[in-house]
Amino acid sequence: MSEAKRIDVADVLRGFAVMGIFLIHTIEHFNFYSFPEVDNEWLKFTDKAIWDSVFFIFSGKAYGIFALLFGFSFCIQDNNRLEKGSDFRPRFAWRLILLFIWGNINAMFFTGEILVFFSIMGFVLLFVCRLPTKTVFIIATILMLQPFEWYKLIYALLNPDYIAGKSLVSYYFGEAYKVQMNGTFLETVKMNLKEGQLANFSYAWEYGRVFQTASLFMFGMLVGRTKLFLNTEENLRFWKKALVISILCFFPLSGLANLLPQFIENEPVLKSLKIILNPLANLMFMIFMISLIINLYYTTDFHKILGKLAPYGKMSLTAYVTQSMIGSFLFYNWGLGLHDKLSITYSFLLGVVLFLIQYSFACWWMKRHKHGPLEYIWRKATWIGAKKD
Repeated sequence: MSEAKRIDVADVLRGFAVMGIFLIHTIEHFNFYSFPEVDNEWLKFTDKAIWDSVFFIFSGKAYGIFALLFGFSFCIQDNNRLEKGSDFRPRFAWRLILLFIWGNINAMFFTGEILVFFSIMGFVLLFVCRLPTKTVFIIATILMLQPFEWYKLIYALLNPDYIAGKSLVSYYFGEAYKVQMNGTFLETVKMNLKEGQLANFSYAWEYGRVFQTASLFMFGMLVGRTKLFLNTEENLRFWKKALVISILCFFPLSGLANLLPQFIENEPVLKSLKIILNPLANLMFMIFMISLIINLYYTTDFHKILGKLAPYGKMSLTAYVTQSMIGSFLFYNWGLGLHDKLSITYSFLLGVVLFLIQYSFACWWMKRHKHGPLEYIWRKATWIGAKKD
């Protein structure tokens, strides 16, 4: 299979992930959990059904695919440069600095953006990319198992009277909420760049995203290193096994995480166990979705349908940043303030419409250009000052 074909598979997955992220952010009003009172019983039902369904399918999984593909993309770029006799690591470090800038532009509009976090966590790839595959796999597995939470869990079990400190996440998102509700545009930007980022990093630390993201970056790099996205019989056998094993593992992990509150009253113990189990359950469902998409893409007539997501995936940076701008304008006080006017059902329908608009633009643009608008700028800035091969 050609290189372009392989990248198409990654772009399909990336397009699927960014679509899922958009739909989640839309129904949660872009981290602004303010909703109108709903009296209609049918609307109450659809609100709950949509909320539960979207979060079940995409929450933690779309983010996970996005993170996995971040590591995968690094591996492809690194290998390409190695084949030409040069070291990509210095350029990748510069590329992460540029991503940090993109992330802060995005953060001006949205408290829940992830690019700043990715740009910082991405440096972990520079430290592991020359290690043997087995070593990287072991490190990534240990990180996915949340070693710090195991320490906290053991400490809480040995000290039954231990009481955890107050959550910084609640405090910072509470501060953000006040500005989302009443702030002007400039007040919103100021808040997002300070309290919003502090809320993001607090969440990443308190809920295991730091270890999880580093792990997913490494696993993505290994997917690229082992060429698992290639259309080969061996790879398809791997993804078919992964499809079955992952879904069989998901339900026990998810079920156990949901049952824990009925049997454990010690809050620190309960929290650590859920932070250990939930990312594992999400990982299993994420692997199931990736395996399903790859199998459908390579072995069925769904190839053409899934392939239509590729243009959107190729413009993931442009789509992600513009989502934040649109969402902030729609729901926050500085814009249209629709947070208390659109229920979850109507927000979801709006999200579908906005996705289709973004998708249509991506298809139109990619027929005329090799890269999306922001992707082109990022690429040009990445290679500034470099000699042409």
